[in-house]
Amino acid sequence: MPKFRIDGIDFHAPEGWTILEAAAYMGLEIPTLCHHDGLSSWGGCRLCIVEIMNHKGSRLVTSCTYPVEEGLVVRTDSRKVNKVRKIILELLIAQCPTSKKLQDLASKLGLNRVRFSPKWENCIYCGLCVRMCNEQMMAEAIGFSNRGRDVRIETPFAENSEVCRKCGGCIYVCP
Repeated sequence: MPKFRIDGIDFHAPEGWTILEAAAYMGLEIPTLCHHDGLSSWGGCRLCIVEIMNHKGSRLVTSCTYPVEEGLVVRTDSRKVNKVRKIILELLIAQCPTSKKLQDLASKLGLNRVRFSPKWENCIYCGLCVRMCNEQMMAEAIGFSNRGRDVRIETPFAENSEVCRKCGGCIYVCP
């Protein structure tokens, strides 16, 4: 069991735990959008970033994908972390300004304005729906297509999917 320090508290975490899992176990809240229990970790939304210090220095990492290591020092609520989280949240809100979950997070983090022009999309491309469909429903009815600013979540070849069971799992996890 690796021993590490998170927000000044020494903790022995089970082997294989991520920083996010250890923080949740300790009752420390780290915001996240693309993490969902029962689905693989992806780190796509980047809201769960934390600052780590180890023998290599200090850097920001996604807590949902970074494993706990012996001697690791983690800060979940530093000035640097909060500044970057607010910028990430501003970008997400600009992508999808009508999302209640994003608005609630903005309120919780003290974000009062967004400096970026809204795109008025209905998707922030967190990948929850794709992972839910693939990992829990075993349907693989939807996935990512294209890259960069042209990325979309759609059925293969943008045609009606014969494997979609209309279960609603994708809608259930959508922020």
